[in-house]
Amino acid sequence: MNIVRNIISSLHLSPTRAKIAENLFWSVLGKVVTLLSGLLVGIIVARYLGPEQYGLMDYVVSYVFLFQSFAIFGLDAIEIREEARGQHPIPIIIGTAFTLKLVLGLFFMVAVILTSWWMDADGYTTLLVAIYSLTIVLNTLCVIRNYFTAIVQNEYIVKAEIARTLIGVGIKLCMLFLNASLTWFMVAYMFDFVLLGSGYIMAYHTKAGRLRDWSFDAAVARYLLREAFPLLLTNIAVIVYQRIDHVMIGQMIDKVAVGYYSVASRFVEVLIYIPMMLAQTIMPVLVSSRERDEKEYIQRGQQFMNLSLWCSLLAAAITSALSYWIVRFTFGLDYLPAVAILQVLAFKAASVALSNTAGAMLVTEGLQRWAILRDGLGCIVCVVLNYLLLPRYGIMAAAFVAIASNVAAGYLADAMIPAYRHLFVRQTKALLLGWRDLTNIHKMFKAR
Repeated sequence: MNIVRNIISSLHLSPTRAKIAENLFWSVLGKVVTLLSGLLVGIIVARYLGPEQYGLMDYVVSYVFLFQSFAIFGLDAIEIREEARGQHPIPIIIGTAFTLKLVLGLFFMVAVILTSWWMDADGYTTLLVAIYSLTIVLNTLCVIRNYFTAIVQNEYIVKAEIARTLIGVGIKLCMLFLNASLTWFMVAYMFDFVLLGSGYIMAYHTKAGRLRDWSFDAAVARYLLREAFPLLLTNIAVIVYQRIDHVMIGQMIDKVAVGYYSVASRFVEVLIYIPMMLAQTIMPVLVSSRERDEKEYIQRGQQFMNLSLWCSLLAAAITSALSYWIVRFTFGLDYLPAVAILQVLAFKAASVALSNTAGAMLVTEGLQRWAILRDGLGCIVCVVLNYLLLPRYGIMAAAFVAIASNVAAGYLADAMIPAYRHLFVRQTKALLLGWRDLTNIHKMFKAR
């Protein structure tokens, strides 16, 4: 840690930008460890289970993930925003958000089990859904992660996430040696959330305070729900068009096809991390910049949008070109049908980048009430096109539809919604001229 701080100090950054750089380092380190470890374990588990069982596991995870969006209720972004503003006591915001998410989590955990039982004649699939549905409740402890994100101190939660990842990897490797069944692997993936929640609690106790100090405030709860409701609808739409393809492939084709599509998605998740990480990291910075200087806020927002988009485009092009070797030497010959999917799906990262930075800016500007129109379009495009094209063209159709859905929601919709047209202009600038910031990254962190 001292080495990192010494390196950052040698760059002669302003205190604010030094803090951003340090936070960015921890964000990148934590996510890289998580993604690479998850990818490595995913490769080993996929080879062990085979396309059909691996596809079933991904189907279960995607199905539960759809319901988790309801339980989150859009509260994460609002919690981070309010904690960054500092207008309410932190223990009240965290305690209120936790209580709301816990109640919602319990409700939707029951809902996901009942709907799986109703939709699926296969009782084994419902059993796996029931096991993994516990993650919906365990995810409520992400309120602690949101707190450290809001105060731009990711160091503490990243250490907890790295510890969780390494312990989780060890457990899954032991299960491989024991020839465990798919059921026990599902338990292990659920247990990852137990480890993560425990790490968050330890980090909060060590660096912030006691959980017993959290308190629920009805007035704050009403405010958070009112502010988060538009984001709830948005998050549902986003989750649907980001994950419904896995579920529709499983329902309309088979679980083997889900396995192939999941392999391509594994690598795309690594690519998507670039815009996701930037959007989460800059949101507290954008809030502060906007309150201080509107011109500075616009400039920073444009720079991060440019960097996010063009870094993602370059990474997608490289991944697409190397897709055969990537799949061949990782997941193996059994998963070669995933190559063609990855060649197309890699460019989903760029469409996500175009959308996510603009999404962070509209939350910063308090314009989230119209976001449902934005992401509702993406949801409609995704469901309708998959329904029409999957039976005829198979899983390749899902790859093209995934990109089309993100472009519709994250770019074209901004042109149609009057309140978001200034974002559409910035996005267009990023598409046409954003590459320039790739050669001027250092200017973004110079001290003033």
